[in-house]
Amino acid sequence: MVKVLHFADVHIGMENHGRTNPQTGLSSRVTDFLRRMDDMIDDARHREPDLVIFAGDAFKNRTPNPTFQREFAWRILDLAELCPVVLLVGNHDLPINTKKASTIEIYETLRVPNVWVGRNNELHWIETKSGPIQVATIPYPIRARLLEDDIPQRTITDLDSLLQERLELIIRDLAKEAAQHDTPRILTGHFSVMGAIRGSERQVMLGRDIAITLGNLADPTWDYIALGHIHKHQNLTEGQPELPPVVYSGSLERIDFGEEGDPKGYIWAEVERGHTEWEFVPVQARPFITLRFDVCHEPNPTVLVLEGLQSYDVHDAIVRVIVKTDPENNSLLSTHAIDKALREAGVSYVASIQRDVQQPARMRLGPTPEGLSPGELLERYLESREVPGDRIKALVEAAQKIFEGQQS
Repeated sequence: MVKVLHFADVHIGMENHGRTNPQTGLSSRVTDFLRRMDDMIDDARHREPDLVIFAGDAFKNRTPNPTFQREFAWRILDLAELCPVVLLVGNHDLPINTKKASTIEIYETLRVPNVWVGRNNELHWIETKSGPIQVATIPYPIRARLLEDDIPQRTITDLDSLLQERLELIIRDLAKEAAQHDTPRILTGHFSVMGAIRGSERQVMLGRDIAITLGNLADPTWDYIALGHIHKHQNLTEGQPELPPVVYSGSLERIDFGEEGDPKGYIWAEVERGHTEWEFVPVQARPFITLRFDVCHEPNPTVLVLEGLQSYDVHDAIVRVIVKTDPENNSLLSTHAIDKALREAGVSYVASIQRDVQQPARMRLGPTPEGLSPGELLERYLESREVPGDRIKALVEAAQKIFEGQQS
């Protein structure tokens, strides 16, 4: 049995919804991602893994600054002291020019002990303290490499289908090669699988994506399939024990409010030939919280929001507030007071305070409004202003006395 730590998509360099620490020069959001790695490494020291698989996307972009590279390198070296580490090349690790080096290729160039860089579609034989294991690496599929031969003029749809077929053929060939040896077998890849539920990776996607079918991936030849690229943790073969677990570990930290309710963490797996047990290990990711208030027709909208804030625990969270209001009391709403209250409550960052102003629907008075009585016209007008029904009735009754007095 080989004990495996599987994680992915750390995206060091994400700085949205963060503040710069003047002492370190790092954004608080960069620190969040680094701390999640530190928490994971502390757990790894306790569990003593035989193998670590990082399934791609070390940085936010293809050209990380030296500080981000240094911080990631320190943590990879910590892991490499424990056991062999496989670093897979993700789409955010790739240069625009395919002839240039990826952001993690330096580990291979420097021959960093105990580190394997998965930059090609190939099978690696790795010796661990619990015995040998085969690891097939499928880095993010580059279109230029999959279409190296001359291709007749085709539509984009035709090219996507061709790319999918070629990637699935590569995976089948690796499975045939791995099947020649009766050792535990893992495939790790950084790509999309049809049917997977996406997270906020759409917001940070670089280039056009290629997706493959689950049927061509979930081959029983493999004992575990460790995926990166999609930020939402999920097992695509859940409830199908005859197939290997096909698991996206998900990202280690939340990127934005699109991942507000998603748990974040990494995978701990115990892999042996023909059987794998695994668990998702959650981390204490930074909370993202959306607070919604409806203050339409309220005489004191700011007071209502401030009182509502007291019922929420927003300490250390990234918070956005959405206030549904109407034109009449929109001017009475103080976003400054709301922002001040949030900061006093200890939020990490106020992302936004949004006003959702509800415009009253125009009432259709009919083809001949001049045929309506003054009372009927007043009633229609009050309805268009969304005045409560009992209030309309009282106003119309009072106005009716005035109309009758003018007529007498």
